[in-house]
Amino acid sequence: MGKVISYSQFSQWAACPYRWKLNYIDERREFAGNIHTLFGTSMHEVLQKYLTVMYTETAKKADSLNLESMLEDRMKVNFLKIKEESGEECCNRQDMAEFYSDGISFLKWFVSRRGQYFQKRGYELLGTEIAINYDLPGNIRFRGFIDLILFDSTESRLKIYDIKTSTMGWNKYIKKDRNKTDQLLLYKQFYSKQFDFPINRIDVEFFIVKRKLYENVSFPQKRVQQFSPASGTPSLNKVSLRLSEFIKECFTDDGQYNMEHIYRKEASKKNCRFCEFREMPELCDANYNRR
Repeated sequence: MGKVISYSQFSQWAACPYRWKLNYIDERREFAGNIHTLFGTSMHEVLQKYLTVMYTETAKKADSLNLESMLEDRMKVNFLKIKEESGEECCNRQDMAEFYSDGISFLKWFVSRRGQYFQKRGYELLGTEIAINYDLPGNIRFRGFIDLILFDSTESRLKIYDIKTSTMGWNKYIKKDRNKTDQLLLYKQFYSKQFDFPINRIDVEFFIVKRKLYENVSFPQKRVQQFSPASGTPSLNKVSLRLSEFIKECFTDDGQYNMEHIYRKEASKKNCRFCEFREMPELCDANYNRR
């Protein structure tokens, strides 16, 4: 069996192949969580639990869940998990308190307006954290997990959701970033093939949780942002082509890492800012921010 790849691998290569090489071929990657990943994971878990109870039991029972306590518990559990895996504390008490407070504000807002985003009549929950295991050419397997899938029995359509947490939502530049939006396009393709469901009856949506709202503005603000990227045939073909390029460049015919390829460094303000090797000139001398 060859290698197993994930969307995070593919998106990392698409941004900077050399960073991907350091992480996966050279095995320089280390687990590093932070308050943003901790909060994101915890919020995922709370929302998925709420929606599972709502769709499999009753909306009344979902509304009666102690979401504040659930969020606090999940944040504590995930904090300890990150500490155990990395050996370090990923944030301080002040960060935890601020993000928890933001999360409570969001959850109260969401529950009072849940019907604007998730309706029970005519919809069925197919599951949360649905596993994608799809065999690709070259002895490669793609593995991922879909946050949430609903089935619209009236229209006989599926909607695949990816839950994202953000400080104040996605701006137009993030929405145009293919490394963000291609994830749902691949999930759409692979779900269709793995579960034999017509691809033209699958919709996709990023459900974006906003921690903060703008202050001193006169217009009403929502704490949820919904974004559905173009996912028709042209968009699907483009991401499929990029994935094929990734496999061709980074893997051998039997599905092992390509050790001979020279991986290019894509130094940019954005790429280097979030790179874990930005302060390691012995590993990468292309840090944009050191220029």
